Formats: sequence, C-alpha cells, structure tokens
Amino acid sequence: MPELRSGVRRARASPVVDKKRGVSSPKAAAGKKRSEQLVGKYVKTRAAAATLVKVKQQKNPRRQTKQTKEEKEGLAPPTLVVVSETEERGKETVKEVRMGDSGGLSANKVTGQEEEGNTAPFPDRSPLCLHLLLLFERLHRQDVIKYKWFPVSIVELFESLNQSIDQLNTSVGTFFDPSLVGFQVQVGGSPQYKVERKLGKGGFGQVFVGRRVSGGTERISGPGAMEVALKFEHKNSKGCSYGPPYEWQVYNTLGGSHGVPKVHYKGKQGEYYVMVMDMLGPSLWDVWNSSGQSMSSEMVACIAVEALSILDKLHARGYVHGDVKPENFLLGQPSTSQEKKLFLVDLGLATKWRETANGQHVDYDQRPDMFRGTVRYASVHAHLGRTASRRDDLESLAYTLIFLHRGRLPWQGYQGDNKSFLVCKKKMATSPEMLCVFCPAPVRQFLEIVVNMKFDEEPNYSKLISLFEGLIGPNPAIRPINTDGAQKIICQVGQKRGRLNLDEDDDGQPSKKIRMGVPATQWISIYNARLPMKQRSVIPLIYFIFCGPLISKMGLWCIRYHYNVADARLSQHVERGNADGLLISCVSSCSNLWALIMDAGTGFSSQVYELSPFFLHKEWIMEQWEKNYYISSIAGANNGSSLVVMSKGTQYSQQSYKVSDSFPFKWINKKWREGFHVTSMATAGTRWGVVMSRNAGFSDQVVELDFLYPSEGIHRRWDNGYRITSTAATWDQAALILSVPRHKPGDETQETLRTSQFPSTHVKEKWAKNLYLACICYGRTVS
Repeated sequence: MPELRSGVRRARASPVVDKKRGVSSPKAAAGKKRSEQLVGKYVKTRAAAATLVKVKQQKNPRRQTKQTKEEKEGLAPPTLVVVSETEERGKETVKEVRMGDSGGLSANKVTGQEEEGNTAPFPDRSPLCLHLLLLFERLHRQDVIKYKWFPVSIVELFESLNQSIDQLNTSVGTFFDPSLVGFQVQVGGSPQYKVERKLGKGGFGQVFVGRRVSGGTERISGPGAMEVALKFEHKNSKGCSYGPPYEWQVYNTLGGSHGVPKVHYKGKQGEYYVMVMDMLGPSLWDVWNSSGQSMSSEMVACIAVEALSILDKLHARGYVHGDVKPENFLLGQPSTSQEKKLFLVDLGLATKWRETANGQHVDYDQRPDMFRGTVRYASVHAHLGRTASRRDDLESLAYTLIFLHRGRLPWQGYQGDNKSFLVCKKKMATSPEMLCVFCPAPVRQFLEIVVNMKFDEEPNYSKLISLFEGLIGPNPAIRPINTDGAQKIICQVGQKRGRLNLDEDDDGQPSKKIRMGVPATQWISIYNARLPMKQRSVIPLIYFIFCGPLISKMGLWCIRYHYNVADARLSQHVERGNADGLLISCVSSCSNLWALIMDAGTGFSSQVYELSPFFLHKEWIMEQWEKNYYISSIAGANNGSSLVVMSKGTQYSQQSYKVSDSFPFKWINKKWREGFHVTSMATAGTRWGVVMSRNAGFSDQVVELDFLYPSEGIHRRWDNGYRITSTAATWDQAALILSVPRHKPGDETQETLRTSQFPSTHVKEKWAKNLYLACICYGRTVS
C-alpha cells in the first residue's frame, strides 16, 4: 500500500524533490547527505546555490554582495536561496529569503491570531487547492508539464498548498490518494478486489468501487459479490485515534439491522482500515436532483414511513445516527429486486443514547463548542451542543423531508465562520407553519411533534407513521419506495388508530411544548430563598425601597431596587444607598438605562464602581485589582457603555475576564480546568463579557445557552443540584450559568421569572415565599 503524506511538514528540511511525486519532500531531504536539485534546475539547495553565486561573483566582482557582521561571525539565521528561470529575460535571477530562528520561513509566520473560541477551520477553498495540486502532480508524473515552465511563485504556492492539504487531512480526518485507484485489496479473508472509481466520502473516510478479481460468485450482493463498496479510512484520521474506526463498533452492534447495509469483511491493509460492504444505488439527493429538484407528496410520505421504520430499529439497538440527511439515504442497485429499498449509511457519527451497563438513558449535558452533523439538516439541539438523543434524528428527518418536497430550506445560503450560529438562529425563528407552508399537512404535524420532544422522550413511531398513511397509495407494489419495513407498524396503527391523539402524550395528558412560542425580549429575574423577615415598602417615582427588621447577625437587612436609572442619576442612587449601609449586589441594563439591586447582606466591606463608555474598561479594572478589589457585578448597555462594580470582602483570590463577539464557551471551558468559575456576565449589544474567579465557592458549573429560553435544560440541572448563579442575554441568545455550591444552603429553593416590564409588581409575591431577587438581565426569551 503506498504511504501517504500526513502531518505538518518540518520547515527546517531543505526542499528536495521526491521523484515519484515531483513535489519537494522534507522526508527525502532529511535522508540526503549531499545536495540535489529539482527538475530543470529549478530550485537548488543552499550549498548548490551558494556555489553558483560564488562562481558568478568571481566572474563579475562588482556584483559581490557584502556580508554583515552577523554573517561573518556565523550568527545570522540561515537563508534559503531560491533560483528561478525567467524565459522572457533568458537569464537566472537569485532571490534570498531569510529564515527565522525556528527554521520556518518568515513569510509563513502568522501575523495575527483569532480569539480563542472563534478559530475558523481551513478556508473553504482548500478542497479546490487539493484538486489543483493533484492535477499538476499527475500531469508532471506523466511528463505533460514541467514545473520549470511556471514562475517561482507558483511552485512556492504548490509547496504551501501541499502543507495545507496535509494539515487539512489531519484536521478533517480524510486522506485522499489518487494511487488508491487501481490498487488491489484483500482484508479479513475476503476475495481480492481491485479499486476502481470513487463513489463518495463519509464523515472520516472515502468510498470506492471494488471489483472482484479472484474468488467469490456472480451474485450482485453478499460476501461474494462481483462489485462491492470499499470504505477506506487512514490510520491517522480522527476516527482511528484509538485503533480501528469507531464506525466498525457500530456496524458490529447493528449487525444487518433493517435498512442498514451489512459489512462482509473488514481489516487493515497498509496505511488504511478497509470495510467491504454491498454496493448500493443512488442517494435520495441524487434522485431529487435528477427529478427536477422536487419530489411528489407520495414519494416523500413513503420515504418518511420507511425512514421512521429504519430509525425505530436503529434506536432500539441503543444508537442515534447523528447525521440524517438525503445523502445518507441510499436506494438499492438499479434493475435489481432491491432498487426500491431504502438504506441508511455512514454511521461514523452515531452515538449511544442508552447506557450499555444499566440500560438507562444517557445524562443530559450541553457543550456549545461541540457540533456533530450537517449544518443544513442538524437539529437545533445539535447546533447548541446538547447531548444527542432520539429526538435529534427525527428533527433532522423532518428537515430532510421538507427539503425533498420543497427543494430548499430557508437557512440555505449562509456563509462564513458563524454559519452554524446563523442557521440555528433561523431554524428557531421559523415556525412549523411558515416552514411547511407549501408542504402537506402531515409534514407540518410531524415537525411540530419532533421539535417539542423532551430529551429522554421515547418517540411514538406508530403515531408518527400514521401521520403519512393518507398520502400513500393502497397498493404497495406500485409505491415509489418499498415500505415493507413499515407495514407491520402501519397495521398496528390501524388497530388502535382511535386512541391516537396528536395533542396528547401516551398517558393521555396534554403534551408540553418544549420549543413552541413567540421569540420575545424580556426581563429574566432569578429569586433565591433567604431566611424569613418582615418587610415594608416605600415606592418613589423611579425606584423601590424595601426594608425591614431581620433577626440575624446583621441586625437590619435592607434591599433596595432601582430601575430606569439614567447615567446622570446613577451616582445619586448609589450614594443614598451607601449612606443607608447598602452595597450593590447586581446590575443590569435595558434601553441604555440601568437597574440596580442594593443589599445590606452582600458581606462586602467596601465598593467602587465605574460608568465607562467602553465595555469593561481594562485599565480601570487592573488598577482596582492592584488595590485588592474584585469584580462583583457588571452590566452593559446597547450603546457599548458598561457599569463595573468591584468590591472588597469577597472570597475570590484571582480573577480573569474576557470580552468576545460570541459567547466564549471555549475560554470558559479552559478556565474551568484551571480552577476558575463564572461569577459575573453581561452583554453590550451583541458582545459578551464574562468574569471568572478562583475560590468562587462552587464545586461544579455548567452553561445553558439558547436562542429562546432553555427551560428544559434549567429544570434538568435543578434536578441534579445546580442553581442559577449568573445570567446574561443579547437580542439573539440567553445564557445562564448554573453552579453547585460547595456548602449547600439550608433552603435551595430557586425560581425564575420572565416579564416584559421590570418585575417590580412581582417582588411582594416572591416575598411571601421568602424569595429575593439575586440576579437579573434583559434580553432574548420566549413568550
């Protein structure tokens, strides 16, 4: 098996040609003890080029270059001399490129670095560069062209492209070698196959047609088939980090489940892991594209019921597919008995929804930096980094059906590094009625059901299949898709159709809507339990004062709320509160006006604040850090200004903060590993500001991020002992930090409230439950 290039090339190696490839190879350079040159005397090594320059200088002393002091003493960094031919001038030109101390070309050094959490993958043009490089390599091997015909910049471009492609292969996990075509494969006791044309690529590997050259039978499918599908996965790809591909385990478990192709042989040959599977026919995307980019209602309905039967069997084995889309649904080979049979392929992203040991559903979690699937068809939960469950496959299937029927989805066309963000936002803002306006009613009903499923809810496949029964013809023999897999389920539905109600759960109770509602911009207020106390209230025009005696070590406990405070009056309210022994415990902003919570029970000894036109004024913050003040609360306004409150008497021992154009989860996750926890958050327009502190008093912490409001995630976290400790929101997203305190309070009761106006009228209602406002923000929710 020919060995492929992998990894990043070392810049220290001299560029020496690999005669088989016609491209410089550092590996070849490392093994050479003497200098060699490229074809056509195009690029020489330093020793050969220096000899050439010396000869020229002897012929023409006037052109002798002057050595610097560093060069004479041998301290100057090495130089790479590139000699190029120019056909128009008919003479050689010499160009020196000084190399950095690290050995890499200075021209290749990165001049800037993106913020952590926003690092973009390789540019979209990398696959085009790959094809260009492979084209020129192939032509060079066939002596059609020589590199000496091209300017030096083109060859240097090929060199850099070659390195970028190696990095891209390592990053994406897909290795491509044109020499695979024509190679012979035999693994796991299989017949010998000759690799022919390429069929496509999956999540981590590539699929080729393999034609049998020895052994086997004349069958078109099975272990001895004449033609098979060969899936190659390079040993250095991400899917093979710990040995054979993870996909092998999934296929072993499914073992020829309904609608899943069977793996006949598998093994390792050379640098590749190889799977031998049955050859299948066109994908649903191919059928859609060849049918005028549209499908009939009956065709879509047949696809729906058969796909549901396949997912039912797959889910019953404890797996979710994770990448349901038209390209992964294939029909059988044309002109065979299986040409109408539907198959689901590419299990490289499949994950378990059920624990193998105890059979319980996996635990809920959210990691906003993790995305698995295809952006166009992925569920919103996949976009938000939530743990995959059965509902995600069904939501992706709904988008697949709508695409096949309509020919387009509203979120197609987004480009750029924030593509996933924009697509997820659009998906959540598009109601089922708008998305399915040109689709049959069953498609809309199906979408409404699956987008409102709970994380661990078991799908009612019978109910879902029954939705499409009215669109399917009565004669199975003439249906465009074979629905044998769904026939048994359809019969079961017919026997109990009278009990099926789309608006009720299986227990007869009305189903709760998880993601239905109108996006809104509201106040999000969090209330924590405290010891009982008597209260009385005085209500001025623009703020509220609540105070009363409390039998505790603090004597008198007062809480004061201010809202709709303009910049000019901020200091007045703070001074009056300080005079009464109150300090700021929380701040927020709405419409460039401020809201304050002042509390006598903060435990702070002193406090300073700054109202700045900048979102988190770095110089002022660092100055206060030097005075042992720590950030206790922050707020940002739509105009970019900020209010930062710093206090003494906190339990923090170290702090760090970050301002980002997107929610900085990668940075937060990094700081978690360093022992920090989020203690304050705020937004200014679309920008996020997050403060993290050491010794914050938490044993664990998680994030709930959503484009509406993460009600389900909050309740699941509450059940596991988490409580909301920080919150912030933009016009697009709401983020809540939930923490587990090291020392549990006597009363862990916590409630949230979403209101269009500042929740002043709800405060006394919460007092009756001994709940007091702990933090508040204004931004995206759902009504």
